[in-house]
Formats: sequence, structure tokens, C-alpha cells
Amino acid sequence: MSPQQLVDDATFDFTMGEHEAALQKLDQAVQLDAACFPAWHAMAEIRFDRGEYDQALEAGTIAVGLKEDDVHIHTTLSRIWMELGNKDEAEKHGARARILGWKEQLKE
Repeated sequence: MSPQQLVDDATFDFTMGEHEAALQKLDQAVQLDAACFPAWHAMAEIRFDRGEYDQALEAGTIAVGLKEDDVHIHTTLSRIWMELGNKDEAEKHGARARILGWKEQLKE
């Protein structure tokens, strides 16, 4: 199974409330391809949803290292940092997400 198929399946599992199954599939995806941005981002979101903020931050940090200009990962990191109580980091990522969003709007 390809990393992207695993991410797709994990997304379905997550929406069905099967968080452990989703995380197992995402772990498989990054074992197959350590540069699989969607897997790391999904992992950050699921860990965040579960209140596992340190693990969410770890996955989100890897994701942003793979795709620095993604609006969504900066939004995710902003939310994680807020939960961790670091307003400065949260604002930094929030501002980055807004700038990237504006750039996308200007392209259209």
C-alpha cells in the first residue's frame, strides 16, 4: 500500500473515531516515506485532537520542515503552540499562515 493510500485510509479511520487505527496507518506511511508531508500533518492533527500536544508539536515540526509554505500546517502549529501556552510561537505561525493565505488569494 502506498503512503498516500495509508493517509487516505487513516483519514477515514479518524473520521470514524478510530484514532489508534489512524495513527498506526500514519506510522506505516512515514516508515515507507519519511518525507510524506500529509502523514505528518495528519498525525499532528490527530495528536492535537487527542490532547497529546507534545507529540502533535513533534509531528507538526517535521511536517513544516517538509513543506514550509503550507498554510494549513502553520495554522495547526499555531493552535498547538496556543495549547502549550506559548503565545509568541502561536502568533508567529498564525501570521505565517495569514501571509501564505494572502499570497494564494493574490495568485487567483
